[in-house]
Amino acid sequence: MEKSEKYFKEAQEVIPGGVNSPARAFSAVDSDPLFIEKGEGSKIYDADGNEYIDYVGSWGPMILGYNHPQVVEALQSQIQKGTSFGAPTEIETELASLIVDNIASIDKVRMVNSGTEATMSAIRLARGYTGRDKILKLEGCYHGHGDSLLIDAGSGLTTLGIPSTPGVPANIAQETIIAPYNDLEAVETIFAEYGSEIAGLILEPVTGNMGVIAPKDGYLEGLRELADDYGVVLIFDEVMTGFRLAYGGAQELYDIEPDLTTFGKIIGGGLPVGAYGGKAEIMSHVAPEGPVYQAGTLSGNPLAMTAGAETLKFLLQDEVYEKLEEKASKLAAGFKANIDKLEIPATISRVGSMVCLFFNPTEVTNYQDVKECDIDAFTLYFQKMLEQGIYLPPSQFEANFISLAHSDKELEATIEANYNALQEVKKEQP
Repeated sequence: MEKSEKYFKEAQEVIPGGVNSPARAFSAVDSDPLFIEKGEGSKIYDADGNEYIDYVGSWGPMILGYNHPQVVEALQSQIQKGTSFGAPTEIETELASLIVDNIASIDKVRMVNSGTEATMSAIRLARGYTGRDKILKLEGCYHGHGDSLLIDAGSGLTTLGIPSTPGVPANIAQETIIAPYNDLEAVETIFAEYGSEIAGLILEPVTGNMGVIAPKDGYLEGLRELADDYGVVLIFDEVMTGFRLAYGGAQELYDIEPDLTTFGKIIGGGLPVGAYGGKAEIMSHVAPEGPVYQAGTLSGNPLAMTAGAETLKFLLQDEVYEKLEEKASKLAAGFKANIDKLEIPATISRVGSMVCLFFNPTEVTNYQDVKECDIDAFTLYFQKMLEQGIYLPPSQFEANFISLAHSDKELEATIEANYNALQEVKKEQP
């Protein structure tokens, strides 16, 4: 790892912490980050030439694998035409149409540059549309680093939020209310007290930023009903789940239509992107059609639009999601068999092609369960998997992503590596 170590030291001199996003720092696994040189298919290669089977996938976008020829060819063609114009292009409409035509809850969509920008804009739109100020978010769901969303729960069930980081003013935090994920009764209690003040309810319908947690039966349906009863805008953050769990995302999988949806990751095919969309009645409030202002110099950048459109067109092919399901099911079943055989206090959680191994012996259903996981066990597990050429998210609290490029042979190698790593974890347990 000599080059990675060298590059990291150099980066620390000019970049805070040596990384441009905290999740890349490897501090959660007591290591220094690897510097990546290239990716191909399901694999990445670090600066020292080491090869890894990758389950990060750029944190979700690389559903086709790295350097997919259809995406690369289209990008090469677009680069010859220009990389940015700050003016409308046909490819923006093509990508928007792929989203609108295939997601029932969306009549119009606005392109932005990141998932954070998408969620910030959706919240502003919910406030502008309803004339209310408060936002309800669910504990453990991550929606980017906007001020209204970097909030911790207060001391009580219906307590207003408190800032989770310096730089977020207390008065902004107090406009956000926190409820536990998967607890419909808690949301009912909050709505009974604050319902007339709440503009929007935002959540990851399937979580990925505290590990993969599925909604309980009836939970999303209950949220939809409550939002309707109180005139609250229901916002699904599908930055991670959109076009991954199904072509129509989690809302297709669970047959629930939110009022607004935020997107990112896959819709840019690996390039910086975000989007938010919903019913025409709400989206008509966005400038220049309406009074809610939002703009961006690089919004609808032709490179991101091209990569996203090619990715979404490829995903329309028959049996794509069946193949992803088979691959992810095989991996999860192999991990579960290893856990059972070695009697490790851990559990596997999976929805579609998102998988998480929690070092918690019981089912994980919310953020409080997540906090009970054995972080030391995960750290050792991560390190032992990396030694065997398996690149995982460097945190117990992140999803692993399966791509169409993962072969059966690579999945089997990963299952074998998992067994070996769990053996090492078992040796350290009392």
